[in-house]
Amino acid sequence: MQDTKQSAEVRAQQDAEQGAQHPRGAEEVIEHFIDGRRHGGSERTAPVYNPATGQVAKQVLLASAEEVATAVEAAETALRGWRATSLAKRTAIMFKVENIIRERTPELAEIVTAEHGKVLSDAAGEIARGLENVQFCTGLMHHLKGEHLEQAATGVDVHQIRQPVGVVACITPFNFPAMVPLWMITTAIAAGNTVVLKPSERDPSASVWIAEAFAEAGLPPGVLNVVHGDKVAVDELLTNPLVKAVSFVGSTPIAQYIYETSAAHGKRVQALGGAKNHMVVMPDADLDGAADAAVSAAYGSAGERCMAISVVVAVGDTADPLIERITERVGKLTIGPGTDPASEMGPLITAQALERVNGYVAGAEAEGATVVVDGTKQEFEGDGFFTGVSLIDHVKPGMKVYDEEIFGPVLSVVRVGSYDEAVRLINSNQFANGTAVFTRDGKTAREYQFDIEVGMVGINVPIPVPIGAFSFGGWKKSLFGDTHMYGPESFNFYTRRKLVTTRWPEPSESQVNLGFPTH
Repeated sequence: MQDTKQSAEVRAQQDAEQGAQHPRGAEEVIEHFIDGRRHGGSERTAPVYNPATGQVAKQVLLASAEEVATAVEAAETALRGWRATSLAKRTAIMFKVENIIRERTPELAEIVTAEHGKVLSDAAGEIARGLENVQFCTGLMHHLKGEHLEQAATGVDVHQIRQPVGVVACITPFNFPAMVPLWMITTAIAAGNTVVLKPSERDPSASVWIAEAFAEAGLPPGVLNVVHGDKVAVDELLTNPLVKAVSFVGSTPIAQYIYETSAAHGKRVQALGGAKNHMVVMPDADLDGAADAAVSAAYGSAGERCMAISVVVAVGDTADPLIERITERVGKLTIGPGTDPASEMGPLITAQALERVNGYVAGAEAEGATVVVDGTKQEFEGDGFFTGVSLIDHVKPGMKVYDEEIFGPVLSVVRVGSYDEAVRLINSNQFANGTAVFTRDGKTAREYQFDIEVGMVGINVPIPVPIGAFSFGGWKKSLFGDTHMYGPESFNFYTRRKLVTTRWPEPSESQVNLGFPTH
């Protein structure tokens, strides 16, 4: 069984190294979507795997810089007409899109599961969270209202309006191939911008499906374009002068690169990076509830979530009984293909991800940690990219398993003696995306939300992703730029404010005055 797994990893590595030269076989080819229609012709392709089988299921086109420029030009051409489109018509399109996606959620969920590997219920949940932002955007007449001040000076009125920034590039990650695009493109389009979406080449089909849903809802050609690709495509988006703003979600090193490159080319940027989310369990907490939450938040979607809990901070004497409860629960988890209704967790997305995650577990003991549950030793039939869940105790800062974002089903336990020590631990971490505290004490909960230097906080809520009426994003190296994703802040990001000062004087009042204007 292990030999079969290794051969699958080697084959996947070879495919990745070949990359652009991977030959097209009989597999389906995933094309771009440019100017309202599917667009082929790219010379380079990359394999798209079914993670549950480890086999190449499709090929995806990899755009050249020239093809990306074509998509950007289509967006630029469509911009003038779209920004002039009434808010009433834009709102109607948002309602239609929401209805189309909601009615066909099972279809889109199957696409997500086939290419990402997550179980169908998780894929459907992802789509539902994306639809929250579509619903929020149906209120765009309220979100885009300006302000007016009468008689700011004698006979002078001032009003402020919001206008779109222009062509927007949206670069989205593999772990949420439906939700994150809906977080970005919906607000950008509602605000009057046009979009070039570059999804992950690992699971690209969902983005094309979504683009076609928007077209079916009445979105004009060129307003939403999808290009697939690698660094070649990304760099063209970051440097093309027609692109005015860039949204990104991914790892911290890439987020920093996106931010610095885009900003150097005069673009507005929001780049969300990595995470190392801590869940503090106080001595007074309901340990059964905390154990349920830790297992759900750490191992859901195989840990491939930027809001997954990857560290439990056990305060006082909570570690041993908490670990006992977590161990009991993980032994009952069902891991298998995402299409199997019995599966609670699916595979990782690639052989490379599998090798990386297993490497963290294998190296933890050498660093002084204790591997309580070693999921890497669990055996699975076939060549899929499966691993079991792992639980590691006695983890400390300085260990790779603590310091680095693993992005897999690995939960670490750090033991601390007090609440203050827990806060110091978390506040000294380079990441600050999400955190949670489990306690029955209201005073502790209030102090925690006040003391902790993290962007999103849960009180007895392990994954504190805000509802659509608020915005998503962390602090420190989890965010590059000043604006969070979706919700109210996203309308600020995708619009520019323009001030108009108006005066209607009598002709007899006109005169030359070289002084500084006053009232």
